[in-house]
Amino acid sequence: MPAKIVIVDDHSIVREGLKQLLELDGDVEVIGEASDGVECLNLLKKIVPQVLLLDINMPNMNGLEVLERLKENNVDVKVVILTVHNEIEFLLKAVEMGIDGYLLKESDSAELKKAIFHVIEGETYIQPSMIPLLNSKMVERNVDKEKIALLTKREMEVLKLLSVGLYNKEIGEKLNISERTVKNHISSIFKKIEVTDRTQAAVFSIRNKLIDIF
Repeated sequence: MPAKIVIVDDHSIVREGLKQLLELDGDVEVIGEASDGVECLNLLKKIVPQVLLLDINMPNMNGLEVLERLKENNVDVKVVILTVHNEIEFLLKAVEMGIDGYLLKESDSAELKKAIFHVIEGETYIQPSMIPLLNSKMVERNVDKEKIALLTKREMEVLKLLSVGLYNKEIGEKLNISERTVKNHISSIFKKIEVTDRTQAAVFSIRNKLIDIF
């Protein structure tokens, strides 16, 4: 039996092209299409595909929001992100959310089918060209987590405050500690997270989402 697929992309020409390519050999059947995330979720109430081919950039609800909703509701469908985005942050976010596959739209039909059948078999398929960068970023994040774990509760408070631009005196007043104590905390923080100045510390905080930026 052919694999049952739903294509979700806001460009009709992309959906039509993918449908033709996938159904060419008879081993894949496109049983549904949607042009945005909301339409996709409504469609999945009526039909049950094995694999959802999902674009990221879409109106109303983007692909990552759809993925989040599917995970929250324990919808039994494999999800392959098919996107133009080769930025590592998109891939990292998708991996953290439990994506089954991540493929760039520059891929040929053979690789797309390979991804589809890999995820149906319970495997994860990531665009091969992005795997080295993904691995290095995952290692970097794990190292950062280890560094964060070394910080005391007070050091974490000081790090967050200096990362949003407060001076030592202001940090001291906010935490009701002396400026000298603030300096000692900062010295300890810099050693633990392996930075040499406040700017690097702020970048560390932003990268690890310790502070919100607007």
